[in-house]
Amino acid sequence: MTQVPGKGLVHGLGVTLRTMTTRSVTQEYPHVRPDLPPRSRGVIALLEENCTVCMLCARECPDWCIYIDSHKETVPAREEGARPRTRNVLDRFAIDYSLCMYCGICIEVCPFDALFWSPEFEYAEHDLGFMTHERDRLREWMPTVPAPPADVLNAEPAKEVPS
Repeated sequence: MTQVPGKGLVHGLGVTLRTMTTRSVTQEYPHVRPDLPPRSRGVIALLEENCTVCMLCARECPDWCIYIDSHKETVPAREEGARPRTRNVLDRFAIDYSLCMYCGICIEVCPFDALFWSPEFEYAEHDLGFMTHERDRLREWMPTVPAPPADVLNAEPAKEVPS
């Protein structure tokens, strides 16, 4: 079987002509906001009230992009004769998004549900030094976190819930 010279070129030009006649599906991003999936990953939001400064997120982060500073505070005893307790107080919680690879390990390992995925994705900066976002900025994204998905009607009950 012999090959016809230029067959590939003609086929390629045919594909080009077919696509030139179809309407473009490109969205002009800054002017037209994209329709994102309901639980898309954007940035990590912080619910500061739930953070106990256990440092699990910072230890498990493969990029070491989470910075946490804290101090110990003495809490007076609740009852007469009891010892006063100490607790960690969060001083600084920052994520360097220039290093973050958005793996979500920090969110998965947080035992107190202090970290969440927010669908916000517009947080670019002109200077790389400004990509480290402190807890005030991380807290601002918390209202954009979508509610958890509803339970499936026919699913079996969770193991933690007594039947």
